Amino acid sequence: MPNPLFDTLLASHRVNESNFLTDLDGNTRSYAIFFETVLRTANALGNCGLKRGDRLAIQVEKSFQSLEIYMACVASGIIFLPLNTAYTINEVSYFLEDATPKVFICDPAQKTEFIAKTTNSKLLIYSLAANGTGSFSNLVVEQPANFKPVDLDAHDVAALLYTSGTTGRSKGAMLTHRNLLSNAEILVEQWRITADDTLLHALPIFHTHGLFVAVNTTLLAGSSMIFLPNFKIDTVINNLPKTTIMMGVPTFYTRLLDDPRFNKNLVKNVRLFISGSAPLLPETHKIFETRTGHYILERYGMTETNMNTSNPFEGERRAGTVGFPLPDIKVRIMKDGQEAEVQKGEVGMIEVNGPNVFKGYWKMPEKTAEELRDNGFLITGDLGYIDEDNYLHIVGRKKDLIISGGYNIYPKEVELVLDDLPGVLESAVIGVPHPDFGEAVIAVLVASPNSNIDISNVHAKLELNLAKYKQPKKLFLIKSLPRNTMGKVQKNSLRDTHKNLFMTV
Repeated sequence: MPNPLFDTLLASHRVNESNFLTDLDGNTRSYAIFFETVLRTANALGNCGLKRGDRLAIQVEKSFQSLEIYMACVASGIIFLPLNTAYTINEVSYFLEDATPKVFICDPAQKTEFIAKTTNSKLLIYSLAANGTGSFSNLVVEQPANFKPVDLDAHDVAALLYTSGTTGRSKGAMLTHRNLLSNAEILVEQWRITADDTLLHALPIFHTHGLFVAVNTTLLAGSSMIFLPNFKIDTVINNLPKTTIMMGVPTFYTRLLDDPRFNKNLVKNVRLFISGSAPLLPETHKIFETRTGHYILERYGMTETNMNTSNPFEGERRAGTVGFPLPDIKVRIMKDGQEAEVQKGEVGMIEVNGPNVFKGYWKMPEKTAEELRDNGFLITGDLGYIDEDNYLHIVGRKKDLIISGGYNIYPKEVELVLDDLPGVLESAVIGVPHPDFGEAVIAVLVASPNSNIDISNVHAKLELNLAKYKQPKKLFLIKSLPRNTMGKVQKNSLRDTHKNLFMTV
């Protein structure tokens, strides 16, 4: 029995001398050296006592070694658990207790604190720094490169990714070898990724976007990555001329557009800009196309599924939409709480089915049963509709739906009107408790650079474009919207800030 993910992504690169990785300082890693080091790393994991089905947790900065640990886990049948580098020690402690890994790899500066904090005396804690040094690297160097990949089933779990936990206890999504492999194969085909491509990688690798979408497609295609530690405007601009593909979040593109150096000549070698993890404003699409001649390709994915839909590589990339279902993936729009589809153009709950859909939530069978139907459709929690040309539109999360005076209000509809107003860079619309209406609509606005927003004028414009019940009862100006590391607006934070606005406390 083969090892599906390892065999497809890495086995063919055993003697491939072409470049796989280049870091900020110009250091490189060929495919052949990467392959050899993965085998050494897999032997190191075995010497730590890890075996098929065990978990390895890791919270480190981006490095070549962090990717080698990921692929060594794949080769060994070990479940890979990457953790957000922004998590505090107390937050990480929850994941270590819930996932019960045998090995945890962290930054050298935090190793002593983690050792003091953990209640699991059997947990082995190693260090790995961004420059590749640390106690785990020392262990790898001592190993031979003779590891034989473990035979696995396609439905074995390859990775455990925890959701953000903004509405309660974080859930660990179990992603199988089949989930990851099927998605990589589809995306390479749909986005025409080849060995001639060079991907600019400035995303974090504790998330499905930066890890599975970016890394797995690169490995499968045999292309190259410029592997940056993070997004810094000067570094990205310096590397764009050497790039053919860039994957990013909307913040990447808005920051590039703010820089006068970002122009058509700078990106003349780029053939594809991809955006995801958060909605991209239609206005950003227009400005980007005018400045560069490129139209950004938006797609839709989530932790539990990787990618579900994509705007077409060839054909109209329609602003404000996330395109069509990917091959072998089904998307349907359902009436909330019912197993009945809505009419085309009507808003409902987005459900997804396909080989990309996860196995379930770690140690949460009840939660899995709530969100994963018996027929394999995942209830995503996202609200959307399919237009007359079959493009999927996302209008928000179910938890963000506002019910005011008995009326359903979709924040995205109000945000689109606000974002189109002069001087408004972006907006976020939320519902907060109200003694008469149940919930009241309020909006926070961010002004464009060198612009002033007159709140009274905003109210007047809204009266012309929105029904009374949809209009925000209060408008607030802030410097920037709170976002997580993937660029998603943290509306829960905004709701916490304004939750007592209309209530007596």
